[in-house]
Amino acid sequence: MSPMRAAPVVNAVIQARSSSTRLPGKVLRPLGGRSVLGWVVRAAAAAPGVDQVVVATSSDASDDDVAAEAARCGAAVVRGPLDDVLGRFAVALREYPADAVIRLTADCPLLDPALIGQLASLWRAQPSLDYVSTTLVRTLPRGFDAELVRAAVLLEQVSTATGADREHVTSGIYSDPSRYSCTGIVVSPAADDLRVTLDTTEDWELLSAVVSELGDGVGDWRAVVALLRSRPDLVALNAHVEQKKVGS
Repeated sequence: MSPMRAAPVVNAVIQARSSSTRLPGKVLRPLGGRSVLGWVVRAAAAAPGVDQVVVATSSDASDDDVAAEAARCGAAVVRGPLDDVLGRFAVALREYPADAVIRLTADCPLLDPALIGQLASLWRAQPSLDYVSTTLVRTLPRGFDAELVRAAVLLEQVSTATGADREHVTSGIYSDPSRYSCTGIVVSPAADDLRVTLDTTEDWELLSAVVSELGDGVGDWRAVVALLRSRPDLVALNAHVEQKKVGS
């Protein structure tokens, strides 16, 4: 009888730092009963199929509080280059080896564990996939972004990526579909006109209002979309905010 093969390991790695250009310190802001970072850690930990939650912050002293909060929330913590985000993911893989990594950002507090778990499930069913995400074709609101990358592909990017691809971690993968096998989650009806990520004071006003309405429970993308479709006054709070472009 052949030995049983160990199940592939999928870790969630949350990139977080305090030095946001548009809203410094945003990941440590209190939202409902926890920090913004705490929301993301909780969502990742609740996602089915995630083996370990790791927060990848910088080794800069400005991120000491981020590292402390991540540990307080129960996440493993790694620290690496401030501006080379891809380099931080390399540290996370070295210290917490995995077969695939789900990349999350600490400014998306309403992340839905079910969506994160769906990425892990899709990849485990077809582990030859290099990249699986909720954003390959965007149909969900901005703020439910999650991307799974096969570890070997991520390490290849660590060795070869330059410029903006090191800041945005996955852009060198999904922009080269002839080389990398990519797939994604699409929902209908589309809700990609909505925005529940945190980058500006207007985003903060909307998120605070959503949490006030829905409470401090773990994120549920359907509940968020239903609320915003019924409350155009909330949508208007940050409808004019433009997302920073890759490379800007």
